[in-house]
Amino acid sequence: MKINKNFIPYNKPFFAHESLNFIKDAISKKTIASDGFYTKKCQKFFADKFNFQNTFLTPSCTASLEMAALLANISEGDEVIVPSYTFTSSANAFVLRGAKIKFADSNIYNPNIDPSEIEKLITNKTKAIVIVHYAGIACDMNAIKLITKKFGLLLIEDCAHAINSYFYGKPLGSFGDLSCFSFHDTKNISSGEGGLLVINNKRFLNRAEIIREKGTNRAAFFRGEINKYSWVDIGSSFLCSEITSAYLYGQLCNFDKIQEKRVKIFDYYYSKLKKKSIYKSGLFELPNIINLENRNGHIFYIILKSGKVRDQLIIFLRENNVQAISHYISLHSSKFYIKEHGSRPLKNADKYTNCLLRLPLYPNLKLNEVNKIINLIEKFFKDSKS
Repeated sequence: MKINKNFIPYNKPFFAHESLNFIKDAISKKTIASDGFYTKKCQKFFADKFNFQNTFLTPSCTASLEMAALLANISEGDEVIVPSYTFTSSANAFVLRGAKIKFADSNIYNPNIDPSEIEKLITNKTKAIVIVHYAGIACDMNAIKLITKKFGLLLIEDCAHAINSYFYGKPLGSFGDLSCFSFHDTKNISSGEGGLLVINNKRFLNRAEIIREKGTNRAAFFRGEINKYSWVDIGSSFLCSEITSAYLYGQLCNFDKIQEKRVKIFDYYYSKLKKKSIYKSGLFELPNIINLENRNGHIFYIILKSGKVRDQLIIFLRENNVQAISHYISLHSSKFYIKEHGSRPLKNADKYTNCLLRLPLYPNLKLNEVNKIINLIEKFFKDSKS
């Protein structure tokens, strides 16, 4: 493929000019390690915007999940239920603590975990359920909360895709005992790397401060509550530098603008493709959105009829200077975990592995470029028929 100036990439991170000024300011304050001025401003933003009571910036969503595993006291012999159609971090954080992962299938109508599959996997060894709001579209939180309450299980929300998404008026990230967000380069709000841990269950709060500070009570020392700090628990370095926080705060100053643009593009894709005869003929599926607030413009995807068609469309779009990409290979079929999982089929997760295609979506994507992508998809199917 010859890439030219008309090439449309899958992702192009939003750059906030304010970030440069904030980074310079952070450096001028001569405190760039962690928990400084910009870290606190970012954490306050999430508290004010979403009413998250207890927030900790972390180096990544992966780090947030690893903190969650430590806080949940996951250990050898515990079982954790995780959707198979997700990124490795959703499971790996708990495998690192010795847990056995029980993979749950996706819904038939979207890639999120199927609540009806969760209860079948619960045993007396089950300690937690991890859910992932794929593409920023909410899982069925009513059904999931009923299950966690019935069996007394911890709920951990992997909200890597889900910033500014809601479930009937309540922000995602406020349902779990612990919730984890991502500010990776590909996410709506980005700092290159970066994450957020939200603690909704207050019994984890004091220990979270210790775990993220290498197992020490250093935070209490800085607040003047103790004369010296020491090693009091297991932990690691789950702190976010002030440079990263300053960059992130520039993004947060543009939060509403970024979200407005992304949702506009998502809705434009959806409305235009839904009117096409190729959609009405059943050649592909669109995201299943029950409630309009259940989308944040993170990922726009279509689902093809087979892996062969999906891969052919990827090649066709690439030849026409458009980068569209597949997503996860179901974790239950991964080389690392297939022996642990066994032969239990997860047909919906495999369907999304083979057939889901993500289309370009970023704030500076122009609507005429979206039209080009839609027209190319239409051309692909018409050429396939001829």
